[in-house]
Amino acid sequence: MTTLTMAKALNAGLRRALEADPKVVIAGEDVGKLGGVFRVTEGLQKDFGEHRVIDSPLAESGIIGTAVGMALRGYRPVCEIQFDGFVYPAFDQIVSQVARLHFRSQGLLSMPIVIRIPYGGGIGAVEHHSESPEAYFCHTVGLKVVSCSNPVDAYWMIQQAVASDDPIIFFEPKRRYHEKAEVDESATPPPMHSARVARRGTDLTLIAYGPMMNTCLDAAEAAAQEGHDLEVIDLRSLSPLDMAVVAESVQKTGRAVTFHEAPLNLALGAELAARISEQCFYSLEAPVLRVGGYDTPYPPSRAEEEYLPDLDRVLDMVDRSLAY
Repeated sequence: MTTLTMAKALNAGLRRALEADPKVVIAGEDVGKLGGVFRVTEGLQKDFGEHRVIDSPLAESGIIGTAVGMALRGYRPVCEIQFDGFVYPAFDQIVSQVARLHFRSQGLLSMPIVIRIPYGGGIGAVEHHSESPEAYFCHTVGLKVVSCSNPVDAYWMIQQAVASDDPIIFFEPKRRYHEKAEVDESATPPPMHSARVARRGTDLTLIAYGPMMNTCLDAAEAAAQEGHDLEVIDLRSLSPLDMAVVAESVQKTGRAVTFHEAPLNLALGAELAARISEQCFYSLEAPVLRVGGYDTPYPPSRAEEEYLPDLDRVLDMVDRSLAY
C-alpha cells in the first residue's frame, strides 16, 4: 500500500500506461518541462522523452486535432486541457471528429483518445478556471465520460481510460488533487464504467461524483447524528451511467437526492431524476430531488463559497425528501 495524493496517483497511473505501451503519448500545455499546472505529469518528460510527453502550443483545438491524426496512425494520445474553461476552443474537434469517427467509418477507425480536464471550483481561481462542463460531453453520442473522486480511482481509472479504444473525457476534480489515500497497486480494480456504493444506508440515497463526493459523505455523517441512515453512491462513470447500482439502492431506500456542482438546468441530476422515476417509480416515497450550482455563470472567487453546494444545502434537501 502506498499513500498518494490524487495528483500523484494520476501521475503514477500515467507512468504505468506509458511503460505498458510505447504508443501512449501525452500532450498539452506545459505538461513536459513544468509537469503541468497541477504537477500531474511531473517527471514524465524527463523519463520518457520529449517525443512522448509533448509540450504543445497554446491552442486547444490544435491539441485535439493533432491527437485525432495520431489516433488514426495507431497512437493512444492523452491530452491535457489545462483548465475546464479552456476546453471550448477544442469543442468542435471533440464533438465533430473525436466523437463521430468510429461511427462514421462503420467501425473501421477507432479514437483511443483520453482528454483530461481538471474541473470544478473551490480553489479561488479567476474566471474560466472553475467550470463544470460535463453535461455537454455526456450529451454527445460517441464519447464516454468519467470522473474520479479519490486517489484510488484516479490511479486505476486513468490506466483503464488510456487502454480503452473509445474516446474518454476524463474529469479530475481539481480541489481534490492534494487529498491523500492508500493505493494498492496490486489490487484488481472495478470496471471503469461502474458506480460504487461509498456508504451503505437504508433511509435515502445520495448520488454524487467527483468533487462533491466528500461533501456527500460528510452530509451522511451529519445526518447520522440526527438518526437518518443515508446511502451514498459515487457514479464514477457519467456516460454511460451504471443505473443498476443506482436503481438497486433507490428501490431499497425509496428516496433519492442527486448532487453536483454544475448548474441544475439540464444537468446530470436531471437525467438521473428521469431515469430513477422511470425505473423505480413504484419504490419511490418522494420525488427525486436535486442539489446543484445556481443557474448563473460561475462567480468571482470571493463569492464562490456562496455558489458551491455545501453541507447545509444537502441536508436541507435530505430533510425535504424525508418529510414526504
